Amino acid sequence: MKYKVLILGSDANAYYMARCYHEAYHQKADVLVKQPLPYTKFSNILNIIYDDNIWTEKGFLNAIYKYKNEHKDKLILLISSNESYIKFISKNKKKLIKDNFIFNYPDIGIIESLIMKEKFYKTYQKSSINLPKTFYYNCKDDIEFKEKMTYPVILKPSNVIMYNHLSFEGKNKIYQIYSQEQLNETINLIKNNGYSDYLIIQDYIPGDDSYLFDAVAYVDSNHQVKLLTLAQIGLQEHSKNMVGNAAVLINGYNQFGSTKEIEKQMKQFLEDINYQGFCEFDLKYDYRDQKFKVLEINARQGRCSYYLTAMGYNLVKVLIDDLIYHKKMTYKFLDEKVLLSFVPKRIAKKYITNEEYKKEIIKLWNKKRVNPVKYSKDRNILRKLYLIKKHLRYYKEYKNSYWKNNT
Repeated sequence: MKYKVLILGSDANAYYMARCYHEAYHQKADVLVKQPLPYTKFSNILNIIYDDNIWTEKGFLNAIYKYKNEHKDKLILLISSNESYIKFISKNKKKLIKDNFIFNYPDIGIIESLIMKEKFYKTYQKSSINLPKTFYYNCKDDIEFKEKMTYPVILKPSNVIMYNHLSFEGKNKIYQIYSQEQLNETINLIKNNGYSDYLIIQDYIPGDDSYLFDAVAYVDSNHQVKLLTLAQIGLQEHSKNMVGNAAVLINGYNQFGSTKEIEKQMKQFLEDINYQGFCEFDLKYDYRDQKFKVLEINARQGRCSYYLTAMGYNLVKVLIDDLIYHKKMTYKFLDEKVLLSFVPKRIAKKYITNEEYKKEIIKLWNKKRVNPVKYSKDRNILRKLYLIKKHLRYYKEYKNSYWKNNT
């Protein structure tokens, strides 16, 4: 069956999905982007298509239909690296399927219940997963937040798509708040710079970065979970716009709670809500009650989900086998040990504070380690120079980090 792969986005996530396609099929994927980012701009393993209008639903649909008209005899497999395009796809699901686009994303109601954080915590507080204690502030209200909180707390936007389109001095992806005064000052900063939806104010779960976990699931179009992982993070990114993303993780490694229990909870949750496609859970282990708390769920593969490919489950091949060739899969919990690191070894050794975890990464470093954005067959010299600069920039980012690990 003839098909084309069209990847939507230009970040590290989009790059490694193009890498997955190249590794599995030795062909270049086409990548539709609004603007160039270095991960995809300087690459020899993909073809870039630029379109300034794809951040609007109409512009996005025009762009993918233009692409479809250039490949009339082929199915078009759509793979998005962000939720904005996923929403456009899901809202137009019936028409796109009729016109020979293929994809695996849930209905728009499910997507919005996951990516709108206020809706997520309210909708699923009585589900099979555990969530942190959470309060909500509506930025349309002209009042101070007066709930009694134990500090520090976490402050983050509910509407990530709206927030990502804003730019202002002092903008963080996630805020650590240490007093009532700082909380209201930060709320006002965000409101005054154009954000008008809910903010999430959340109990800070103590513990350093090694209490964080990443889980990736693949759910087939019959709403059955087929793949699931659990990876303990040793170090997260510490720059203002990247905190919350894993920098170092080990799949198949867990120093804390019951792996079987959290595996069961996540699998049940996804099947209960009729999810489909890839998703990523961000979790933190709470030693106060010995439970894994789900911080958020991304309705797509995450920035670091490439580690499934290192275990023999190439993410693009999984989609193609399911959606195009309709190959049957049996459920598999992937517990093989794989180390994923975006950062240099010296950074990992210096900034990981969990000594037992640090010993494990040193053991795995030369045996089973992957970096999603470093691909030996992508030989563009400008890309290599960019990765060297990025490598060196990590030393400055961690040295000057604003993020504090409160234990």
